[in-house]
Amino acid sequence: LCGREEFLSFPMLLCVFVDCGRGGLVRFECSNPSDFRIEADGVVYAARSIEHSTLPAIFLKANTVHTCLILPIPTLTHTGYHSEIAFPSRNMDSQLKRMKRDWVIPPINVPENSRGPFPQELVRIRSDHDKNRSLRYSVTGPGADQPPNGIFIIDPISGELSVNKPLDREHISNFHLRAHAVDLNGNQVENPIDIVINVIDMNDNRPEFTHQIWNGTVPEGSKPGTFVMTVTSVDKDDPKTANGMLRYKILSQNPESPTSNMFTINNKTGGIITVAAGLDREKVPQYTLIIQATDMEGNPMYGLSNTATAVIRITDVNDNPPEFTAETFFGEVPENRVNVIVANLTVTDKDQPNTPAWNAVYKITGGDPTGRFSVPTDPTTNEGLVTVVKPIDYEISRTYVLTVEARNEVPLARGIHSPRQSTATVSIRVIDVNESPYFEPNPKLIKLEEGMMPESTLTTFTAQDPDRFMQQSIRYSKLSDPANWLKIDPNTGRITTIAILDRESPFVKNSLYNATFMASDNGVPPASGTGTLQIYLLDINDNAPKPNAINITALDGDLNPNAGPFAFELAHRPSDVRRNWTITRVSGDYAQVSLKIGFLESGIYELPIIITDSGNLPMSNTSYLRIKVCQCDINGDCTDQQHIMAAGLGTGAIISILLCIIILLILVLMFVVWMKRRDKERQAKQLLIDPEDDVRDNILKYDEEGGGEEDQDYDLSQLQQPDTIEPDAIKPVGIRRLDERPLHPEPQYPMRSAAPHPGDIGDFINEGLKAADNDPTAPPYDSLLVFDYEGSGSTAGSLSSLNSSSSGGDQDYDYLNDWGPRFRKLADMYGGSDD
Repeated sequence: LCGREEFLSFPMLLCVFVDCGRGGLVRFECSNPSDFRIEADGVVYAARSIEHSTLPAIFLKANTVHTCLILPIPTLTHTGYHSEIAFPSRNMDSQLKRMKRDWVIPPINVPENSRGPFPQELVRIRSDHDKNRSLRYSVTGPGADQPPNGIFIIDPISGELSVNKPLDREHISNFHLRAHAVDLNGNQVENPIDIVINVIDMNDNRPEFTHQIWNGTVPEGSKPGTFVMTVTSVDKDDPKTANGMLRYKILSQNPESPTSNMFTINNKTGGIITVAAGLDREKVPQYTLIIQATDMEGNPMYGLSNTATAVIRITDVNDNPPEFTAETFFGEVPENRVNVIVANLTVTDKDQPNTPAWNAVYKITGGDPTGRFSVPTDPTTNEGLVTVVKPIDYEISRTYVLTVEARNEVPLARGIHSPRQSTATVSIRVIDVNESPYFEPNPKLIKLEEGMMPESTLTTFTAQDPDRFMQQSIRYSKLSDPANWLKIDPNTGRITTIAILDRESPFVKNSLYNATFMASDNGVPPASGTGTLQIYLLDINDNAPKPNAINITALDGDLNPNAGPFAFELAHRPSDVRRNWTITRVSGDYAQVSLKIGFLESGIYELPIIITDSGNLPMSNTSYLRIKVCQCDINGDCTDQQHIMAAGLGTGAIISILLCIIILLILVLMFVVWMKRRDKERQAKQLLIDPEDDVRDNILKYDEEGGGEEDQDYDLSQLQQPDTIEPDAIKPVGIRRLDERPLHPEPQYPMRSAAPHPGDIGDFINEGLKAADNDPTAPPYDSLLVFDYEGSGSTAGSLSSLNSSSSGGDQDYDYLNDWGPRFRKLADMYGGSDD
């Protein structure tokens, strides 16, 4: 239930009924239809003008299919009318069985900017329980007990809700309050009800443009309907009401040329467009419009308005071609001069200066087939500068006539054509000057062997004078001769030597020696030209070998400035490094190592080089460079490679090799001693073996011992040189018997040279006897011959005549004939007859 007091004339809207969302058909009835009427939609109107003091109390009845409510209409007071909001009853009479539900309270509308008096009553809150006991009413929410506090107050006893100060919709458009009813003990007697207070907008704010001055552009010659720009304005009032609905219009236009209505504006959107043709920047470059915005939908009587300025600049288009100020321009230039301005071409253009439609571009359309001229544009004056870009030869052409066309940077507008004044003629006269003589060819290359003696003629180097119309003489002189090896004849240009040419000179680069000569004429003023003579010197063998230098480079994984340039230096240890070598930095990354002395022993040397980078807190590294120093042949190859290889072994390597050799010799010696001891032990064991009972039934193997005493056929050469016995004479080792003499090394006799006569036999025999006596393994026989051990218990006697008990004549040796050819000699000696 709500009340509205802003309308004083009837029919006056008093309140609106809401069906609480039940959706059924509602029929309203009024107890005083002559004063009030209610529409089918629930809106109550005053049917006539009613005095405040005579306003009767009326009742309205709303009938639905389910319920019927009878409510008192709010009563108007002297401050306006105020509504009474009753808390929904919890119990109804028996005739009205209503379901338990809360009311839906329509919002209370309060106009903003009210002048009072304050507090101004809005509505009365009442509960049915106040008939039986005293109640206290209160409201809570923003505007009451929450910020902004104190805007709304309520009489705790009567329940009258009042506004305490003017409201501003632009600041707060509505308030949400909650009404409470409690007894004197603070006990809640009703459920709280929500009250919404809407602040009704008043037209209290003028429209405001977002910019006071608006700038826009439109090209000249634009057709009607061309969009220019949009102006906007805002109004703080409610845009859903007429208070915030704006309308635009143009109040004035300055200048009013060619008409006063060149533009129009959309009254709702603020868009400005052209409505007339004839925009010409050269006549009117700019328009100023006064724009007005009015609220209340543009009502001039009730609406509030504001104004702004719109400045429309007419932009230039290329509708005016450039035109030369003269038909022909003149200029002159000396020959052989380049980058010289010959003439200035001036044009006029009515378009806006310093724009593409005004800037001129010049083009040579005729008279310059070889491209010796160009016409750039002066950016300040827009003039064309006729400039020589290639040398001009007076002897070839004395005058030039150019045709030049002027255009703009952008094409002309549609329908505009270039006039005849956009083309001009430029006449250029060439001035003859004294030109310098020139050498041909230049440079001139000749090949010679080095070592040419002084006063030797090399070549003739002459120059030519390009001035064909001047009779001049040419003289020659030397301009540059770094080694002072040459001289030139001033009249003929013949070049001869004054010193020996040396290809190894520091003035020769890559076998080339350069000398510069000058040729001068006698013109006014004199002119001169230079020519270079290049002498390629062929090498001859005129230098002995000498130490070379080595280039090294450094690398660093860091980036600049933590990498190069690098600093190179030789380590201080060993001391001979800096005494024999030197290092020179060639660039930031390269250095050159070379010998400091004239001679150094051949070998391989390791040079410690310290390299330091350029970083903040620089880092250093010591690298070892292996350098081979040797004597070289004519091809640059080392001639003492074997010596270098030997010298390349360090002291540590040599000591290691010697130690290995010594250890190997010790091992061999120990092995030999061990083998000798082992043989001795085996021989001692063989001597203890018992022989068989009867060895006569066995064939014993004996070494070859030669003949007996009667065999005097000795080979004396074998006695003199026992080391010359052929290997074939050595018998192979056969199967040994247990009773056979054990093996042992033969005594080693000293080697003797061949004697010139047999007198050394005695010495040889004495040495053999001495060796036999000193041999601990030899049997105790007094014979000079060494026999194999034949076992013990033999029935045969000794074969040696020195120890024989008889001559053997009593024995029978005929059985030897049965033993084969090996015993034939013995059979002949001891068997048979005395013959």
